[in-house]
Amino acid sequence: MRRGSRGGSEVQSPRLSCCFISGQDRTSQATLAAHGADKSDGGGMLSQGEIPEAPAAPCCLENGEQRNNKEEKRQREIEEGKIERERERQTPEDLFHQLRSDSPAGDINITDPVGNELVSKGIDNGDLASYVSAFIEKEVGNDLKSLKKLDKVIEQMTENKMHLEEQVLRISSEIPKRIQSALKNAEESKQLLNQFLEQETHLFSSINSHLQTAEPWMDNLGAMINQIEEIERHLAYLKWISQIEELSDNIQQYLMTNNVPEAASTLVSMAELDIKLQESSCTHLLSFMRATVKFWHKILKDKLTSDFEEVLTQLHWPFITSPQSQTGLSRPVSSPEIYNNLETLFCQLLKLQTSDELLTEPKQLPEKYSLPASSSIILPIQIMLTPLQKRFKYHFRGNRQTNIISKPEWYLAQVLMWIGNHNHFLDEKIQPILDKTNSLANARLEFSRGLVMLVLEKLAADIPCLLYDDSLFCHLVDEVLLFERELHSVHGYPSTFANCMHILSEETCFQRWLTVERKFALQKMDSMLSSEAAWVSQYKDIADVDEMKVPDCAETFMTLLLVMTDRYKNLPTASRKLQFLELQKDLVDDFRIRLTQVMKEETRASLGFRYCAILNAVNYISTVLADWADNVFFLQLQQAALEVFAENNTLSKLQLGQLASMESSVFDDMINLLERLKHDMLTRQVDHVFKEVKDAAKLYKKERWLSLPSQSEQAVMSLSSSACPLLLTLRDRLLLLEQQLCFSLFKISWQMLVEKLDIYIYQEIILANHFNEGGAAQLHFDMTRNLFPLFSHYCKRPENYFKHVKEACIVLNLNIGSALLLQDVLQSASGQPSATAALNEMGIYKLASQDVEILLNLRTHWPSTGR
Repeated sequence: MRRGSRGGSEVQSPRLSCCFISGQDRTSQATLAAHGADKSDGGGMLSQGEIPEAPAAPCCLENGEQRNNKEEKRQREIEEGKIERERERQTPEDLFHQLRSDSPAGDINITDPVGNELVSKGIDNGDLASYVSAFIEKEVGNDLKSLKKLDKVIEQMTENKMHLEEQVLRISSEIPKRIQSALKNAEESKQLLNQFLEQETHLFSSINSHLQTAEPWMDNLGAMINQIEEIERHLAYLKWISQIEELSDNIQQYLMTNNVPEAASTLVSMAELDIKLQESSCTHLLSFMRATVKFWHKILKDKLTSDFEEVLTQLHWPFITSPQSQTGLSRPVSSPEIYNNLETLFCQLLKLQTSDELLTEPKQLPEKYSLPASSSIILPIQIMLTPLQKRFKYHFRGNRQTNIISKPEWYLAQVLMWIGNHNHFLDEKIQPILDKTNSLANARLEFSRGLVMLVLEKLAADIPCLLYDDSLFCHLVDEVLLFERELHSVHGYPSTFANCMHILSEETCFQRWLTVERKFALQKMDSMLSSEAAWVSQYKDIADVDEMKVPDCAETFMTLLLVMTDRYKNLPTASRKLQFLELQKDLVDDFRIRLTQVMKEETRASLGFRYCAILNAVNYISTVLADWADNVFFLQLQQAALEVFAENNTLSKLQLGQLASMESSVFDDMINLLERLKHDMLTRQVDHVFKEVKDAAKLYKKERWLSLPSQSEQAVMSLSSSACPLLLTLRDRLLLLEQQLCFSLFKISWQMLVEKLDIYIYQEIILANHFNEGGAAQLHFDMTRNLFPLFSHYCKRPENYFKHVKEACIVLNLNIGSALLLQDVLQSASGQPSATAALNEMGIYKLASQDVEILLNLRTHWPSTGR
């Protein structure tokens, strides 16, 4: 152990080069000193050839009183500033040990240089002396020959010590510099902070003093600023008045010099100022501005309107008669000068549109009609509409003979005629003027919109008067629908504009419309079903047209629904359309119930003409509804219904999902009910035919299949006489059904009949008898040459529908060798794939192996040795 005497204190160096000793564990240091740590300069290792002694007990321990004294002493040294001077006199190695002793680490890592083992010991919990003893014991032990390793161990320890000392010196030389630099920076920062605090205190006091001095000035200045702002507002108010008066003076000067275009342009500027001032709270200024605009607008409008009407009069406006009926004498060719004046005045009137919209509120019907929002008609078109509006009111208002409430077609036709008469002039003369002024307005649509508003006002006034007269109301609705159709299809009037359907969609009127539609539809259904030609097809003599064999009542009913769809498809809202759709579904259900009632009366004659006609009607209605389900109009209604059902939670999530994915349609409920009725009627009809066929087959069932002669004994095979009634009955019924049912129904019918007949012949005739060779051949001949060909007219391979009978005939007519071989295969491999393969080779796919064994047992023509 090395000892130093700097500053009167004793500093211990590490005992081993591979171990750092914390200053917190002085017991370990004392123990290490007791084991002769000061015998060598290399860190306390034994010299070569020495045998280590057993570790002795610690020789010096500090008690609690000594530790307390040291703490008090250290506290005094700190207070007197001795620690700094002590730190300056310490060597780097002493400083390093002091830093290690102050660190909070509680573990010491000791690396074994020989075995490269990392051993972790807790200073507080372990004993360094014990570790040294264990290390010596491990390296030397009881074997004296192991002492040869000490040189190598000492050498490695020495190298490690030197390496660690270099690291300690390097670190200990840098740390004081950094500490000193940090302390210096802290001192400088502290000095700067103190300076800033002094400056802040001085500035704070100066600012407070300045504010106190300037406070009276600020009060005076604030009052002056308020006065200035008030004066500025007055000036701005005066400027607005001056600007309005200036514009007004300009308009007056332009009018005095007859410069109407500039006056109109100035009025546009004044109207724009009026729009800008709308958010102002200066009510008097707003009133002055509006009054000024109104004053000059009236003057200019009256002047321009007078001149414009004069030009229109020269053009013989309005055109009361159609252009085709007018001759050159009645409408002379106008000079270009007139058209130039027309264009000039039209453009000047168009400039007054902004001020006209400010001053004039457009006529609107009550909110209950839910008309779409629209801009006012442009001013020149309004003037052009004025004579027509006067004519309309003259003829269709008041006590005139033309104003008859039962004749709505008069004023509707008059409006359509006026639109048609003026379209050419509007397209050729007025629309180019609008295009030159970059206006987005369409002359024809603006003109039509003005005339349609006359119709809407007339309808709104007339409908309450005839609401409860069914015939008049129906007539009005029919005429309005015809008017709407021509207005949209011929004159291109957009459906997004206000139209007559908005008037009919008003709640009271619409509910009355629905009621009348239902009433007349039910009356029509009663009359069509009671008609003598109700169940006769109109196209029965035309084969190409009468494929569906639709009776007149069903076709009339679907036409009724189709016409109803055309009537309501242009309604403005989806909710109104859905109400009509529900009415149609109710009518379909009612018609189905009526058909069911008539069908029950004809149940006893299921092959009769009326029964088949009802079946054709049900099939036709179901087919048409399925086609309508794919129509774009009804798909749109389906989407609208989906939204309504989702809002009202009237359908389950599964049903909503089916509607959304288009797996179902709005007519699915009706189609399902009709399909069920169709299936029940077909089943009843097929059962009736099958019963007749079974009655005709009684003799055939009793045929003596055991005693029939073989095929070799007969010159020519012929049909069994007992089978004739069966085949004749079957043929007659098939012909009757084919004549009375449409193709799709007849196909279902004969296939259902064949399925029953196949099972019947197989179970009641084949399995109920035994067959000799002649009986099996006769059965095969009757089936394949007579029964199956009856259906060859309806399909290419009818035998495929008689699978049981066909395969039974194959088994019964096998030659003896094949039959024996098949029987052996079935008995040895019953139910195995080999048995199935054997049956498939013979053309047997429907019958199971057990069925084939039963059929083989029905054969009587076996060799005596084999049976």
